[in-house]
Amino acid sequence: MKMVMICYNEAIDDEMMETLEACAAANYTKIMGAFGKGGGSGTHLGNDIWPGRNNILFVACGGKEAGRLLAGVAALRAEFRAEGIKAFCWGLDAATE
Repeated sequence: MKMVMICYNEAIDDEMMETLEACAAANYTKIMGAFGKGGGSGTHLGNDIWPGRNNILFVACGGKEAGRLLAGVAALRAEFRAEGIKAFCWGLDAATE
């Protein structure tokens, strides 16, 4: 199994959720309103000086599903270059069902 973590600007939440659905990723955990700083997207702290927030998705899935999801995120990054969309993938040693 794999764990895919996707960090993205909250402004493109609808597009990200459509990508998730198109990649057949039915199960996920979403953390809304995360703060952070990225090299491409700048600082998002949700205040007047550093406006904006990020969302984070965690998707535990098989290898093929992870590949589809990473390809979907890459396509979304190409469309929304300034939004700082990042995806990370790592192996899971164990998961409970």
